[in-house]
Amino acid sequence: MSPQPTAAIIVIGNEILSGRTQDTNVAYIGKKLAAAGIDLLEVRVIPDDEERIIKTVNDVRPNYTYVFTTGGIGATHDDITAGCIAKAFGRKFVENQEALKIITEHYKGKFYQDQELLNSNRSRMAMMPEGVTLIENPVSKAPAFQIENVYVLAGMPSVMQGMLQCVLPTLEKGDPFYYNTVTSNLLEGTIAERLTEVQNAYPKLSIGSYPFYQAPNIGTNLVIRGQDKTMIHEATEAIIEMVKSFGATPQIERQV
Repeated sequence: MSPQPTAAIIVIGNEILSGRTQDTNVAYIGKKLAAAGIDLLEVRVIPDDEERIIKTVNDVRPNYTYVFTTGGIGATHDDITAGCIAKAFGRKFVENQEALKIITEHYKGKFYQDQELLNSNRSRMAMMPEGVTLIENPVSKAPAFQIENVYVLAGMPSVMQGMLQCVLPTLEKGDPFYYNTVTSNLLEGTIAERLTEVQNAYPKLSIGSYPFYQAPNIGTNLVIRGQDKTMIHEATEAIIEMVKSFGATPQIERQV
């Protein structure tokens, strides 16, 4: 049996770190990977800084089956990811002729507010490390790229999602991950001891406790996650009975 494929995500962008833009890509990628049986084990968020990008990519890529980066492959001066990836792998940074053809064919002769869309900045998106495999962009056409086990994707959510959908069929799959969620108005401290007992009874599952405090709604979400459907079902039933034993009414969201 082959080992479980694993993954990490590197989110690149000053706008994420400044709080001006809320990242949604991690949640989307995480759900898609879980369904494909690829265990997402690490996420790093770093600035648009050459040294940090190179170091982070080289720190992360030996440790996981797949690494996904998001952000920094657009047409402006601060989109430096592609050049940094080239340096991380010790490859030349060159104009990819296949990518340039795709970009040229898509934008040539098109105008927006009297400005031609094909210009030197858009053509710059064809600059990539030498010897990469292109990743199709079904949304805005300018392709992303793969280099060894690193998949360099766009930061714009709609574009990133389209790219990821093109990548997923090519990845090694494992047994998918499933989860159930049990929600109640019980506080974490009330159920902590009993919840530990359930976790100890099912060590192959991940049982997470996530409190919420949004008055008048106060309580805890209990998420049961794993790959064994029977085990998840049994643990879910045990948690439901635990919640009822405290006089609360559980609400259940099931995958299995």
